[in-house]
Amino acid sequence: MKSIDTIEGIARKTLHEELVERLRDIILEGALDVGAKVPERQLCERLGVSRTPMREALKVLAADKLVTLIPNRGAVVRGLTPEDIDELFPVIGALEALAGELACKRINGEELDAITGMHEDMVDHYRRRRLGEYFQRNQQIHESIVKASGNGVLQEQYRALSAPLRRARYVANLSDERWAQAVSEHEAMLEALTARDGARLAGILKSHLSNKHEAVLRRLEAEAAPAR
Repeated sequence: MKSIDTIEGIARKTLHEELVERLRDIILEGALDVGAKVPERQLCERLGVSRTPMREALKVLAADKLVTLIPNRGAVVRGLTPEDIDELFPVIGALEALAGELACKRINGEELDAITGMHEDMVDHYRRRRLGEYFQRNQQIHESIVKASGNGVLQEQYRALSAPLRRARYVANLSDERWAQAVSEHEAMLEALTARDGARLAGILKSHLSNKHEAVLRRLEAEAAPAR
């Protein structure tokens, strides 16, 4: 048996992990336009890192479908395609529906209070038309429900798909009509979670993701339509 002296300390976040997170946020928050070349040298200077960790981090973002690596040109910000959306949303909808069912069985009072507080903040941001802050709370609510499921495998799969999902949700919420609908759906989600009604919450989450799926596709089609 191992002794206590052989137990390793808790690993701190590495430079690589932190850099990947920073770059992911820069892209998802719209600091770089779709199709724009990632300014590696400028970002290295701003973030205080060398080119080697920067390029390793960009490889991770390429795997997340956030950038495209082009030989001799570097990384270019990648846009979502209809094919991406059609593949992503049914899987995310199934994962979130299952997470909702499990969360209703396992969530504790502290977790529910935290999600309720997030929801109230989100609604306040909606009323004040603060899209960026609203989006952050929205994402936290979905992530908290997944976490409340208590299922490690589910959480791991969800995290693997979270980067393109974040961008897709942001695009969908740019429509005023869709934004209002999303808030109404979140109200219903909180009611079902509070009532511990797993079947109802699962259905709401699947419908919520389906509606976002359609909204994102409409947005992409509008952006791709030629100007008249």
